[in-house]
Amino acid sequence: MNKALFTTKEAAELLGVSKAFLERDRWAGARVPFIKVGSRAVRYRLSDLESYIERQIRHSTSEVA
Repeated sequence: MNKALFTTKEAAELLGVSKAFLERDRWAGARVPFIKVGSRAVRYRLSDLESYIERQIRHSTSEVA
């Protein structure tokens, strides 16, 4: 199991979103789980990013999230 931690930039690249998307997400309530390292550093676990991706799967555009 890979225990590597991703920076915001790396996590954004993996998800195909902007850094700003993840920064806003943290501010608004964090749908994408993150880890605070020290007082300022933010990191993401691969397993949390993969879980987030799985939760986004929809079978119709009319489904409510």
